[in-house]
Amino acid sequence: MLGKLLSLASIALVGTAIFIAPAEARSLDEIIQSGTIRVGVNPNFPPMSSYGEKNELEGFDIDVGNKIAESLGVKAEFVPTETAQRVPFLVADQIDISLGALTRTAERAKLIDFTVPLHTESMAVLTTDKIDATSWKDLDTADITLVNMRGNWSVDFLKEQLPASKVLLVESNADTVRAIAQGRADALVENIDFFMAFTKNYPNVNWKTLDDTIFTNYDSIGVAKGNDGLRLFLNVLLYDLHSSGYINDEWVSWYGTPMLKPVVPNPFF
Repeated sequence: MLGKLLSLASIALVGTAIFIAPAEARSLDEIIQSGTIRVGVNPNFPPMSSYGEKNELEGFDIDVGNKIAESLGVKAEFVPTETAQRVPFLVADQIDISLGALTRTAERAKLIDFTVPLHTESMAVLTTDKIDATSWKDLDTADITLVNMRGNWSVDFLKEQLPASKVLLVESNADTVRAIAQGRADALVENIDFFMAFTKNYPNVNWKTLDDTIFTNYDSIGVAKGNDGLRLFLNVLLYDLHSSGYINDEWVSWYGTPMLKPVVPNPFF
């Protein structure tokens, strides 16, 4: 336990001169022998994962986690892992894999390894047929009010890129979509894949997304640095799950619409 706590401390000190060796991760064989794979999921990120009416975790990540466990012949043990805990929990060997929309970045790749992509998240525009725009840059006008969540990095991005537009800040993903439906805002510029499910609450609104995406991030399964046996197994499994349509079907089931930029399966990784 002390070793794990020290490893967690090392992540908090990234960028300083102090580094502590990470805990040794469980190998693929050790996971199979144990009968359990520990899956890190964000418990406050519906419909990716959250507690349902029966106080049990449910969502896209939960279905994927159970599918991974089934393929290994083990049970999934879901470990609540907030966004900031995903990398530290892997380094400290508190989880075997991390889900939770883990975007591949160069900084994270210094600390953990990634599988091939599990899904994408595209920064684009969610609006309605009341807005005459074909490009996200068309929103740079004082006639447009953009809605966003307090604390999102994209708030500053939009102030820089679309300075002429007004900004309405709200508290949650659901609030952003509600603001557009109620006419208090005109558009959302964000990783809108995670917001589309909320549009179903307003069937009388003619929702639309602009084809002009700003960029697409690729989100993978995170594993501990050097845990190649587990990573390679997951790469083979993900190819099968993408090729069979399982991932996209699960995405539509939980989000109500396909990914803006689906993952194209590639057998060579």
